[in-house]
Amino acid sequence: MSDFEHSSAEKEARRTMPGRPWTPQEEPRQDALRRYLGAVAAAASARSAERSEPAASGEARDTVEAPATAADAFSAEAPAVPRVRDVMHVPAVSVPGDMPFLDVARILAREQVSAVPVVDADDHVIGVVSESDLLAKAAVMAEPHRHGPVGRLRRHRLYEKSQGDTAATLMTFPPVTVHPAERVSDAAWTAAHARLKRLPVTDYHGRLVGVVSRRDLLRALVRDDAEIRAEVESLVGRYVLGPRAVDVTVENGVVIMTGKVDKAVVPELIAAVRDMDDVVDVVDDLEAV
Repeated sequence: MSDFEHSSAEKEARRTMPGRPWTPQEEPRQDALRRYLGAVAAAASARSAERSEPAASGEARDTVEAPATAADAFSAEAPAVPRVRDVMHVPAVSVPGDMPFLDVARILAREQVSAVPVVDADDHVIGVVSESDLLAKAAVMAEPHRHGPVGRLRRHRLYEKSQGDTAATLMTFPPVTVHPAERVSDAAWTAAHARLKRLPVTDYHGRLVGVVSRRDLLRALVRDDAEIRAEVESLVGRYVLGPRAVDVTVENGVVIMTGKVDKAVVPELIAAVRDMDDVVDVVDDLEAV
């Protein structure tokens, strides 16, 4: 077989090769991702609305009494809004700026994390060192001489990383951080916008108090089916005298309702369930009587 025929056979094999099998866990995972992205998009829309919404009048702004502290401002909001402090990990793993390259790599492996905050002597976050930062150094160490224009460009981009031997010289800075009192939805938007898997959580003075991951944010934003079902059953009790007459099941955010209900309340009940947070869809199998 010639090289051309061999190459053609390989391409044909790749085209006909079946893809990764669709596992039972794949659909819930995809659905959770869609719901997570929806929550991030909602946070982005809320931010845009807050920026564009004009004040009613200058006098109205003057008559509004500002909260005494930032904590008062947050406490004035609905307590159900999840905050970063509710989902962050404490204590947070961190490294000092003078920690050697190999020790940083060992900590990432030991803690099974992709990045760690770099702190100074006063625990202020000065940067973040990640697997990609360490790989940049390792790549140049393994192949210091690259040939051709592409190789020179790559070497130029990695040159500064290759010269560092400590966390402070390898880290990415300035760090992207969030505050414990921030809404989870805003922190999720920050993580998505910066394309980061983990965010250091700092106080108002920039000192490290915890760390939050995208997985933590996802779990906080997307309630599991059991929590949704409990809220739906509570809602049904407001519309139906005998709530046990309605059976509620939830699968991946899809609410399925069966049973006998007064036809006068069915439209309003279904609409109320559809408006609930994290409800993807409602399957109406109710029998109106």
